[in-house]
Parts: sequence; structure tokens; C-alpha cells
Amino acid sequence: MARPTTVPGVRPRVAVLDYGSGNVHSALRAVERAGAEVELTRDPQAVQEADGLLVPGVGAYASVMRALTEVGGTRWIGRRVAGGRPVLGICVGHQILFDAGVEHGERTAGMGEWPGVVAELPAEVLPHMGWNTVRPPEGSALFAGIEDERFYFVHSYGVLEWEFDQTISAMRPPQVTWAHHGADFIAAVENGPLSATQFHPEKSGDAGLQLLRNWLETL
Repeated sequence: MARPTTVPGVRPRVAVLDYGSGNVHSALRAVERAGAEVELTRDPQAVQEADGLLVPGVGAYASVMRALTEVGGTRWIGRRVAGGRPVLGICVGHQILFDAGVEHGERTAGMGEWPGVVAELPAEVLPHMGWNTVRPPEGSALFAGIEDERFYFVHSYGVLEWEFDQTISAMRPPQVTWAHHGADFIAAVENGPLSATQFHPEKSGDAGLQLLRNWLETL
């Protein structure tokens, strides 16, 4: 018999990384509604000991990377991933996990957890704001039961190409979910303990709430 992923009656503890990113209260409320005990914190011990770490992000790529680095956030994220401890990035918190971001001609190094460069979407209308469908891969844990739902996006930049070289790793390749606005772009990635979404699950109604529940089930 498979072991349960959660202990009945025990709510998983989720730390929301506090590094100065705005508009985090909707994320806090959504994760709490999904069934977790939630704390907004930049305390290193709390970040490392939580069952899950959520990394929000709004604004410019360079600003988010600078703020994360200043509080030690990039180091804490790296340590959790190396130790197999779950992390979920949202919006720019998704983007900074890639190699780099280019905004207004400025290239900023990212965390390099995944290959790819965040660039402006080639769309006639920017920002990409509103509800959109996604194309998750078969067997996705994040999108279990919500494969055909719509999610809420607010962004002008994204990763347009997936460049993962499976020949350099014997591990299971990441699962990539795509969406379209002007061109195909990466809407989500699931990679062992590390997951991220370009869209905002906390603003995506019942579908977003179910995605957060699905993530909590993996903790």
C-alpha cells in the first residue's frame, strides 16, 4: 500500500519568502485556503525548516534578482533544492529560476536551475493580462484534475524555448507546461522538488486553488 503524502489532521507548513516583493497577501491567503499553515518570513531557519517554500515575484527581473540576493534568498532556494526540499516559484519567482532575463536591453543572470532566457513576448498586445489555457504534459502532478482549466497571467516576458539536454542527466527530465500569447512560452515547470508557474495560481480562482492543493500534496 502506498504511503500517504500527508498526515491526516496535520497541515503542512509553508514559508512565503519575504524579500520585499509586493502583493504577497493574496498568495498567503490562497496557500492558507489550500490547507497549509503559512508564514511570511526571511528567517533562514524558518525558510529551511518549512515543508514548502513559496517564492513570489512581481516587477522587473533585475530588481527581483537583486532583492532576493540581498536577503540571501537565492542561497536559501539553492540549498532547499539541493536537499530535495520543495520550492514553488510564481511569476517572476518562476522566471529567475532560468539562466537569465533580458529586459530593455539589460541582461541579468538568473539562478540557472533551468536553461533558458526570459525575453519579451512577441505579441501585439502587452502585457499578457488575463485568463489563458495551458498545455500540461501527461502525468503532471501540479495540473492533476485541472488540465483543461484556465489560469490568470500578468506578464510581458517569458521563456520561449526549452533547451534541456537530457543526454547530460540520467534523471527524469523536467515536465514543462506551455501556453500561447504571440508565441508559445513556458507556463510552468515541474522538476523534482522545484516547481514554478508563470501565471498566478492565487488569482486563478478554483483552478489555482486546486493547483496549490496539488502542490501541497507533494510536500
